[in-house]
Amino acid sequence: MDIPPDFPEDWRKILTQKVSFYEHLGSAERSRFEEEISHFFEKTAVTGVEMEIDDTDRLLVAASAVIPLFGFPQLRYRNISEVLLYRGTFNADYQTEGEARNILGQVGSGTMNRLMILSLPALHQGFENEKSKSNVGIHEFVHLIDKADGGTDGVPENLMQKQYVLPWLQLVHQEIEKIKEDESDINPYAATNEAEFLSVASEYFFSQPELFENRHPELYALMTKMYRQEP
Repeated sequence: MDIPPDFPEDWRKILTQKVSFYEHLGSAERSRFEEEISHFFEKTAVTGVEMEIDDTDRLLVAASAVIPLFGFPQLRYRNISEVLLYRGTFNADYQTEGEARNILGQVGSGTMNRLMILSLPALHQGFENEKSKSNVGIHEFVHLIDKADGGTDGVPENLMQKQYVLPWLQLVHQEIEKIKEDESDINPYAATNEAEFLSVASEYFFSQPELFENRHPELYALMTKMYRQEP
């Protein structure tokens, strides 16, 4: 993708209309967000699989990447080269036909290393549904952040200072127990393991921050320290 020397006004309109995180930033922070978008496009291709995609599709992918790292201006993704957009859901073999097509997004491994696959409709839904706690793009990029320290374990060591690791894990395990007992409004998928908890909680944190703070004040407070931002 050719990157324009100046951030296109059309891109600003798309971000303002589609990405509430960007819309609520001040002018200086918007400029930095735009710089991060451009840098993402310089390093990462966004490709439609058997379909044409447009600037809105690409910008929603880039915004998904920029939002979790926005509190760390010097930190960039080093473990991804391309994001593949599918027409819909897919299965564990990345197939879009047949049974067990219930995956919305996935970070590739093995022969798919340095790739991410996202369902295009799910990507859009994460930004368009203002009441949703889910955002598949943010979910998968948080997995990449978690993976960057060598282990996808729910502790993003590149972000989290050491003194917060134990309190974080304690809160995670407490909340997983609440989820299993049906006493939490966090998506039950978060109870799969610590890594999925991190990604699911991060979706909620960035998509519905006021609700998240109200219902999970300790988690919210710790995540503001982890991400160095209060969305």
